Amino acid sequence: MRWAEELLSALKRAALYRRRVRREGLLDFCSNDYLCLARHPRVVAAARRVLEEEGLGSGASQLVSGYTRYHELLERELADFKGFPSCLLFGSGYLANAGALPALAGEGDLIASDELNHASIIDGVRLSKAERFVFPHRDYDALERFLRQNRHRFKKVLVVTDTVFSMDGTVADLPRLYEIAERYDCLLYLDEAHATGTLGRGALERFNLPYREFVLLMGTLSKALGAYGAFVCASKPVTELLLNRARTAIFSTSLPPSVCAGALEALRVLKERPELPERLREKERRLVELLNELGLPYAYHGTPVIPVLVGDEEAALRLSRALREEGVLVQAIRYPTVPKGKARLRLTARLCYGEEEFNLLKEAFKKALKRTSLDLTQKRAGTS
Repeated sequence: MRWAEELLSALKRAALYRRRVRREGLLDFCSNDYLCLARHPRVVAAARRVLEEEGLGSGASQLVSGYTRYHELLERELADFKGFPSCLLFGSGYLANAGALPALAGEGDLIASDELNHASIIDGVRLSKAERFVFPHRDYDALERFLRQNRHRFKKVLVVTDTVFSMDGTVADLPRLYEIAERYDCLLYLDEAHATGTLGRGALERFNLPYREFVLLMGTLSKALGAYGAFVCASKPVTELLLNRARTAIFSTSLPPSVCAGALEALRVLKERPELPERLREKERRLVELLNELGLPYAYHGTPVIPVLVGDEEAALRLSRALREEGVLVQAIRYPTVPKGKARLRLTARLCYGEEEFNLLKEAFKKALKRTSLDLTQKRAGTS
């Protein structure tokens, strides 16, 4: 189709064209499997056992016949792990946010959202009929000013934020958001996709914050837990409401029982080994040390997401390709995932990587930088 070809050509000219890369044979330094639980023997064995018992798929949505004891057990243990009364499973993090947000807020309500929230949150906000207020990244003064002047206009206000931001690795100031939500009678919706299992049990544990009725928490099974799917934890009435109103749960086939069994076993491994997140910190610090040795610009905020800051989209693509030719997979992240002119290589720290992998990464960067003739040392790098 000519119109499609023209649109694709425009993307290529802007260095925004995307293609998939097979990871086989490459050292993967951009995976979200932070704790390397996807291949843990206990996790694989649990999934295999239930796969043989229950078969490949679940056969239907949760409200038809797709709800098994494995779904129920996983919801129960996730709620306990997060310290919430109740939990509801979704097919993915995208489906959770795209379904929960429109179910929670509608006409006459407001959703206030951090500008760097994940695309699934942005789309969930758009799908709702609520008014929206997008505040600058972690600018909670701006959020509070808006609520002080406008809270009276809305029946219900939902404040939404990632807790660990997936492209920058920054962490939301949850104590401040708790205070704002309580003061202005708001619901607080936390996306814990990249915090679960990397900040202990999550960002609430990091900040020593308890469950409160006004707090809702979304998390994924596909990052540190190494599986697939997502969940929302909240009060029992709220999860019951989501089961009755979230279209992405009502009209989607449920997770396969074997995936639930594998995720449940990964959760149990994490509960039995609470030291794993701190061991991940050691890998993060080693990765930061390596980037300092290379003189590369990066951002580090105490999470496993550590972007190398390139800026130019075409330069980021060239560097990513050159690394791939050296056997290392680190994808270039560009607009619209990040703002134009803020392209980066999104590196992630992983628990299963040791000195051999870090040395391979270092040598690959040296060769890739030489081949591309890129000088990134003038950009400021650092931690916070």
